Amino acid sequence: MQKKALLFINGQAPEQLPSPEGYDLIACTDGAFHYLEAQGFPLEKLDFISGDFDSHQGFVNSELELEFILTPDQDKTDFEKALELLLQKKCTLVDVYGGSGGEMDHYLGNLHVASKFVHLVEIHFYDAFAHYFFAPKKLILPQVQGKIISLFPFPLAKNIRTQGLQWELNGQDMEITQNMGIRNLAIVPEVKIQHDSGNLIVFVRK
Repeated sequence: MQKKALLFINGQAPEQLPSPEGYDLIACTDGAFHYLEAQGFPLEKLDFISGDFDSHQGFVNSELELEFILTPDQDKTDFEKALELLLQKKCTLVDVYGGSGGEMDHYLGNLHVASKFVHLVEIHFYDAFAHYFFAPKKLILPQVQGKIISLFPFPLAKNIRTQGLQWELNGQDMEITQNMGIRNLAIVPEVKIQHDSGNLIVFVRK
């Protein structure tokens, strides 16, 4: 049975916070706590806050009945450590907010971290511009007609086939140093994307 988690991390604060309804577990890293508090997110819905607490003195908030998990390992980012905790709690799908924006090295670092978990948990990022994720080998995108769809190899994806895009792919390989499928267009309600190997990030423009 799928266990769905909502995770806030310390990138650019979302313009609009998602509803906490429909999630089995809700968590944030210590840096993300500030924008949740500022934007009026119901903090009592949080199950845990994790990090090295260099940017949030969470331990003093005794009025919050949530778990404060100290993760001091400096060889891993707070995002990676939070994903490890969610895996320990048997989560199979994680929606991530705050993964982009701000410092671009953090953004690229978050994609790198997510790539390490591709075969362990399904991770979806959401920001002000797009919904993006590492695609499974066979993917169906419903209700996307008229939306911009971008395909980004990370760093390589082989034998990519699509159905429903303005510029179709018919077995092409993509490599980050050579070619990418940026800003394609969905021309039918349901788009199909397949690839045989490698990592392919799909961006669906809002």
